Amino acid sequence: MKRRRAVVSWSSGKDAAWALHLVRQQGLLETVGLLTSINAEFQRVSMHGVRRELLEQQARAAGLPLLTVELPWPCSNEEYERRMGLACARLRAEGVEVVVFGDIFLVDVRQYRERQLAGTGIEPLFPLWGRGTRELALDMLAGGMRARISCLDPARVSRRFAGAEFTADLVRSLPASVDPCGENGEFHTFVFDAPVFAHALDVAAGDVVERDGFVYADLLAAGGRAARCYNSRRAGP
Repeated sequence: MKRRRAVVSWSSGKDAAWALHLVRQQGLLETVGLLTSINAEFQRVSMHGVRRELLEQQARAAGLPLLTVELPWPCSNEEYERRMGLACARLRAEGVEVVVFGDIFLVDVRQYRERQLAGTGIEPLFPLWGRGTRELALDMLAGGMRARISCLDPARVSRRFAGAEFTADLVRSLPASVDPCGENGEFHTFVFDAPVFAHALDVAAGDVVERDGFVYADLLAAGGRAARCYNSRRAGP
């Protein structure tokens, strides 16, 4: 039986990486790429603030092409949807039938994705959906997932976690009000090792800066250096 072609909606974080791991384990899909939106001006992953260089290293470690959607800064929701729509049309023309998402329980987010893909010929798939997030976080870690916190909301998570490795001890230390997977936007992660990678990435936490109500750890590849404007209030993730 021919497997359907799929891409993974790739944020650079743990949930996307674990979703890729699960669909590879199941073997029902042919995963052909990682789909990521990029801030075109600053060449960083939208919201997570991760450098494009690190994103490209992840794709190479996963053995998959990186498919980027370049977004202007600032970017309206209408422009975002237009550009993502064009990307989906290109993917469908190339035979892609499924986009895999790492969402866990936010119904409004899932419904939004389903509406955006309705009529495109591409089906959304949510392999993590409905899992208890504490159990899921610990399963990821036990399964070999390693990540650092790249961005956090300081109103909900202590600034001291910015750049920290996401570990079982960290999960256990989080306040009860914080979802263990950061599903409510409390924090975002960057995966530097995972079962889907051929090798671990050598990553260090650089400067920690605060912008627009969020705290970002500037994660660097070994020997990396700060990019232009990163410490500026004008710089967007």
